[in-house]
Amino acid sequence: MLSEILNCKRLDLYLKFDQPLKSNEVDKYREWIFRRGKFEPLQYITGKVEFYGITFRVTPDVLIPRPETEILVETILNDYKNNGAVKVLDIGVGSGCIAISLAKNLAGCEVLGIDISEDAIRIAGENSNACEAVDKLKLIAGDIRHQSFQEQFDLIVSNPPYVSKNEFETLQKEIKEYEPSIAVTDQNDGLDFYRIISTRLDSLLKPAGKIYFEIGKDQASEVADILRENGISKIIVIKDLQGIERIITGEKE
Repeated sequence: MLSEILNCKRLDLYLKFDQPLKSNEVDKYREWIFRRGKFEPLQYITGKVEFYGITFRVTPDVLIPRPETEILVETILNDYKNNGAVKVLDIGVGSGCIAISLAKNLAGCEVLGIDISEDAIRIAGENSNACEAVDKLKLIAGDIRHQSFQEQFDLIVSNPPYVSKNEFETLQKEIKEYEPSIAVTDQNDGLDFYRIISTRLDSLLKPAGKIYFEIGKDQASEVADILRENGISKIIVIKDLQGIERIITGEKE
């Protein structure tokens, strides 16, 4: 927090340890410490977070991007780096971290991001402008359960709410009290949005199109079954750096 207030690197704090703070810097630092003491996430206090080498603006209207979600982006980039023009649908776009990272790193792609939250779409739009991804990214506010689309997509990606109602009550205060619950839990078993999205894959995916999901711990088997029931094969599960099954992908038959 102090390095952010002073606009310097953390190492500079050690090199300038005897530098006195201005009164306004002290006041801001005290305010931030008070907010953090109430378990408000650091990313909401500073208003930003780095994801896949890009700085994103975040507010309590959007989920804070996590490092493990970078694996989701990396997986897609590795699979499509030589595919030329690709049409992408990001369901639950949030801050835009996935959609913008793909738009910035996948040559020739066109990305459509959808979110039920108009506030999230606003934040994603601000991030898109700041990252100069506007030409490759379109954003719409809508509910995937009812939204109609005029085209099919080469790939669909989503990091949906996958925390069950029971598990939500056990989460740390930073998540439970500050992050948007609509982006964290489905208030059921944590699998609702995998079911909802999967039932639409037949109409939304092009032939041989792919679906990419981030999943919660111990959900891989159940999500794989949901995908198979909806015509998805060649299913692959990818683990994160902690050895937890975190990404699942499959292809439309």
